[in-house]
Amino acid sequence: MDLPPDRLDRFARHIVLPELGGAGQVALAGAHVALVGCGGIGSPALQYLAAAGVGTLTLIDRDRVEASNLQRQTIFAEADLGRPKAEAAADWVGRFDGALKVRAHVGTVGGGNAAQLLEGADLVLDGCDNFATRLAVSDTCVRLGIPLTSAAIGRFQGQVASFAGHLPGESCYRCFVGDAFDAEDCDTCAADGVLGAMVGMVGAFAAMQAIRVLVMGRATLGDPQWGKLHLLEGLAPSLRTMRIAKDPECRGCSGA
Repeated sequence: MDLPPDRLDRFARHIVLPELGGAGQVALAGAHVALVGCGGIGSPALQYLAAAGVGTLTLIDRDRVEASNLQRQTIFAEADLGRPKAEAAADWVGRFDGALKVRAHVGTVGGGNAAQLLEGADLVLDGCDNFATRLAVSDTCVRLGIPLTSAAIGRFQGQVASFAGHLPGESCYRCFVGDAFDAEDCDTCAADGVLGAMVGMVGAFAAMQAIRVLVMGRATLGDPQWGKLHLLEGLAPSLRTMRIAKDPECRGCSGA
């Protein structure tokens, strides 16, 4: 794939980076990312994936835009209130860069439709708000051989990790959380609050980790950091990293 002159100009600041270069930008242009959740994490992540020139984007979200979203979900405006987030997000992409291919799916991801929604993606970025969806996405990524970048936030702490449970010896998201479930007393942003800038930091970090995976083998942005969980602290700013070991009895990836 060759980049036309207008794209060379648009991504000039990427191309001059020795760690990315033209080969890395071409890899991004040919990449397909499925974004699960277009809300707090998905919104900034989408902005930077689109700005990076990721050529194809599948946007999945079941919710509609509410006024309380606008303090952190920066792709939406007052005119979007009441609209499905996936459709409003797709419209944002179209306005931002008409050369990108984008499709929206309004609805949930589960065992019955996950393979259909995620098939063909080079990477899935999951920023949804419940364990049931996250585990369905993770298990499907393992079965389809798709890398997964997972991001979450609670008050002033963020978590970002990339998983490749389909590869021998590598952990998956289920290795991290086990058979977690959504209890009625689970923490929520509505109950506990969330700072918009903190969500932006986590979403941007997730986009960076996703880009690292997408250009693997074509650029030198470092290793994909499979199974490394990065913990971002907002109140007393810090970053810690821990390794998620593969669970030999994990029912999501134990056969890999």
